[in-house]
Amino acid sequence: MASQIMNPISPRFRDTLDYAATLHATQTRKGTAIPYLSHLMAVAGLAMEYGATEDETIAALLHDAVEDQGGEPTRQEIERRFGANVARIVKDCSDTDEIPKPPWRKRKIAYVEGLRHHDDSTRLVSACDKLHNVRSILADYHRIGDAVFDRFTGGKDGTLWYYRWLVETFKEFGPQSVAEDLERAVGELERLAADGRRAYTPLSPDEKKHLFDQLAEIERTQQELGLDQDYPRNYGGEPREA
Repeated sequence: MASQIMNPISPRFRDTLDYAATLHATQTRKGTAIPYLSHLMAVAGLAMEYGATEDETIAALLHDAVEDQGGEPTRQEIERRFGANVARIVKDCSDTDEIPKPPWRKRKIAYVEGLRHHDDSTRLVSACDKLHNVRSILADYHRIGDAVFDRFTGGKDGTLWYYRWLVETFKEFGPQSVAEDLERAVGELERLAADGRRAYTPLSPDEKKHLFDQLAEIERTQQELGLDQDYPRNYGGEPREA
């Protein structure tokens, strides 16, 4: 017998998905061509997995709407469409509704301090947002190394400081289940960043030509010496037994 869905997908949720897709239609994730909606759906999915109510899941889909798509007028429209509770969670998950945004560090300090006083619903949505962010950074770190931090205003040190502070805040105030997963992800990012791996830089056309010329010269030398190209050698260049 199939298990009953904890929070069945309602027409209200589907309306939220349509609204979020419209609000963020032209927005992409930092430093990529990935539609921003992918992040919003991922955060909502995580919220569901951690037991979110419908209001919390809807707020997860809209958690960046006020901050990135219109400020206070957007918050008012969210309240009109989806209710005061959803609008409050979205507002509390925004680090600012000012345009232009205040300085980065000031915003982040105010945001994390605010989490200490917000309710469990806000912290659940926020923690799911941060968990998906860190997992995305990790995936890109494996691909491009430290260059991933160039996307963020806080740079490498500021980004790591921010996410470590978030971990400690969620561990103290909840939700504990998300905090544990976030701590694992942030810990992995910290370990990788400590190694300072640089991004792979493709060879320029001139560098490729130089490399191919060198390989051709090696091949000619092997032929002149009567050696097969696969002739085993050690790193010192002396023949060794196969």
